Amino acid sequence: MEYRLGLIGFPIKQSMSPWIHEQFLKKADLKGDYDIFEIDPDGPVDKKISDLKNRQLDGFNVTVPYKKRIISHLDQLDEDARSIGAVNTVVSHNGNWIGYNTDWTGYLTALKHHYPTIFQKKSCSILLIGAGGAARGIFYGLIKEGFTQVDIANRTQSSAEAIAMLGSTKTETAIMTLKDAESRLGHYDLIIQTTNIGMKPNVTATIMSLEQLHQDSIVSDIIYQPIKTEFLHQASKKGASIHYGHTMLLYQAQYAFELWTSKKIPVDDMAEQLKRKLEEGR
Repeated sequence: MEYRLGLIGFPIKQSMSPWIHEQFLKKADLKGDYDIFEIDPDGPVDKKISDLKNRQLDGFNVTVPYKKRIISHLDQLDEDARSIGAVNTVVSHNGNWIGYNTDWTGYLTALKHHYPTIFQKKSCSILLIGAGGAARGIFYGLIKEGFTQVDIANRTQSSAEAIAMLGSTKTETAIMTLKDAESRLGHYDLIIQTTNIGMKPNVTATIMSLEQLHQDSIVSDIIYQPIKTEFLHQASKKGASIHYGHTMLLYQAQYAFELWTSKKIPVDDMAEQLKRKLEEGR
């Protein structure tokens, strides 16, 4: 069998997903291709997504801005993806498209790999910055993992409130402005930046000042281009521990590949390889 895989989104020409999945195919001793399908939001989006069915793909990843829009094209939704309301992985089974979300598992696995001790204190204080599709998945994962204090800071309060509704009865979530969060940073054990602010080419931008950050905090940014964002750079200067975004990319890809092929590929040696490739492309 030869697997036909790919990625839809915009812009995605610089995506590292093709490299990652090509490595997975080699490690699994499988034949196949992983292609880029860049779909311009200003064009006939729904037609182009529908046309993908004619390509008879075995599966594909979905990235911004289509993690929600893809749902109307799917025949079935995994329970987690339905709860989150966003899809980043589609599996084709007997001609039907089934939507999954591997972002939340990818993020938690990456965080646990680098900072396992934080998972021993479920009452630690967490701040989630942003309220997009990635934030929804990460918030869902944190709640599912049993964390009880997860606050959300976002420019639009209604978007943050919609995410907070994913919480359980054991969850406490405060909704706040970015300015309010900025003044309270010293209160948090873990701060997770989920917006695209600081992504190439706007590498000098940062979502907020980290002046009030505590040096014992862990600061995480899901952006991986550049590998060390200005947000993480400022966190380092304050003495905080940092968590790079490329590891989330790698682990969510691992879960997606397993959904497509039923093979879970070890990624131990790939994190450093991916980091080097991203640094070379600065």
